[in-house]
Amino acid sequence: MEAGLGDVEITVQSLLDCLKKKSQPKQFAPSIHRVGSILKDHNTSSYKPRIVSIGPLHREDENLKAGEVEKVNHVFSLLSRLDSTHDETLQACTQKVNASIDQIRSCYAETISYNNIELTKMMVIDGCFILEYLYRATKPKESNLGNMTFVQFTIFDLVLLENQIPFLVLQHIFDCTISKFDQTASLINMIHPILEHVNPFAEHKLKTSSNTTHHHILGLLHECFQYENDTSLELLKPRVPSAVELDRAGVNFKRAQHTEWPLMMKVKSRRLPCFSFSWGKPTLTMPVLWITDSTELVLRNLIAYEQYSDAFGYITSYAYAIDMLIDTQEDIAKLVESKVLVNYIGSNEEAADMINNLCKDVCFIDFFYSKQWVEMNRHYNSYWSRNLAWLRRNYFINPWNSISLVAAIILFTLTLVQTIFTVNPA
Repeated sequence: MEAGLGDVEITVQSLLDCLKKKSQPKQFAPSIHRVGSILKDHNTSSYKPRIVSIGPLHREDENLKAGEVEKVNHVFSLLSRLDSTHDETLQACTQKVNASIDQIRSCYAETISYNNIELTKMMVIDGCFILEYLYRATKPKESNLGNMTFVQFTIFDLVLLENQIPFLVLQHIFDCTISKFDQTASLINMIHPILEHVNPFAEHKLKTSSNTTHHHILGLLHECFQYENDTSLELLKPRVPSAVELDRAGVNFKRAQHTEWPLMMKVKSRRLPCFSFSWGKPTLTMPVLWITDSTELVLRNLIAYEQYSDAFGYITSYAYAIDMLIDTQEDIAKLVESKVLVNYIGSNEEAADMINNLCKDVCFIDFFYSKQWVEMNRHYNSYWSRNLAWLRRNYFINPWNSISLVAAIILFTLTLVQTIFTVNPA
């Protein structure tokens, strides 16, 4: 049975209404996204909060209801630090947040179902909670930290992409609360210890900007890894052999120290004056990666942030590079031996699997190590390096092969000498 004219018009109008709603430009580019199944299927737990829900995306999770009680306790503690009444402080916070509610909605990629009153209340509670949590962390002698399990796990909940609130909310609440009783406090300085705690490159101290235009806490962490000189960016993504293969070809690995960029990798080769070719063993200097139980969580959320926003793919580029260097647990062992990797999860095989899965189904555009990779390939594919790698792979992989090779060389030499003396007797 064919649809009537009225049904067609209703359908068309419904489609137009849908397009109109979708075409309405947001005031700001969204920076808080729900991670899609393409990335999430590789490790769901890396994107899901375990203790506390921040913002609207996990508000209905029954497993996080206990965290709501802790949040209220933190809010009460923060309000009690001020000379003004709780009512006065909450009214000031609510007015500031409500005035920015459209901008706050624009920060989320998906449409938020909560009305303005519900969303404002959510932002005020979560903002007060985060600030009290940060204040306790930076002023432990003046505060009761409370449940240590809650304290430890909440740190990582604060850097999940799906568990963010806009930075402007934190700034509004900070102006109405902590800045009133602690004139020396800085919101950025309060957040910084949290960033250092989750930093997978712990030997490199993070530098945070003093401006207040950050997206959120995860965005602030990502900014710590930005490279000021993007002129070295190339789209070329050459592959290199694994760490073990490079080692067999004579490449050394060395920890990078005192670099301007935390993710800096450089290839240092000895070169003769006036000649373009290098001699001696090249050295790849690279940041020291600490592999802990939280490393995958932090890296995955930074990569997801790069995938869904307009941020440069610094972490994705690094993950792609380290993935090429690591194929098996032997590569992990080699990098641990070279002190450019610290494995705290125990199993080298588990560490290798984690690294190898980081970039699966990740859209990859930017690569910051093209020149270094080209230079290492040039060395690896040179005549001497290629044959050195072949010798070490086939004859120096264990002591018995080495002994057999040496014995064969000695036998060949003795046979040659005997032949010479036989042909030319004294």
